[in-house]
Amino acid sequence: MSKWIKKGDTVIVTSGNSKGKQGEVIARDIDRVLIRGVNVRQKHVRPKSRNEEGRLERKEMPVHISNVRLCDAQGKPVKLRVRMTEGTKELYYRSGEEEVVHRKL
Repeated sequence: MSKWIKKGDTVIVTSGNSKGKQGEVIARDIDRVLIRGVNVRQKHVRPKSRNEEGRLERKEMPVHISNVRLCDAQGKPVKLRVRMTEGTKELYYRSGEEEVVHRKL
C-alpha cells in the first residue's frame, strides 16, 4: 500500500514515462514522492549577471504515489502486510514461503 512508503525506501515505478525505473525516496508529500534518478527533467536557467552563463539544470520531479510500489532487495515489487507481534506492529512481505520483515511501526 502506498501509505507505508517513507523517505529512504527503495521503490519501483509501475506506470508512466519512467515505468520500470527503481530508486530511493528522497522526499514524500501527501500524494507525491520524489525519487532519486527518476522522472528527471531539464530546466533552462538564465544567467543572473553578465559574467555568468546560462545553463541546463537537471531536476527530479515528483511522481504520484499510486504509480510506485515498494521493492525488495532483488528489485521485485512486493505487497506489504501488517501484523501485530508482541504488542508492536510490523510490516512484512512474503518471499516464496518465508515472511520477511520490512520494518517495525
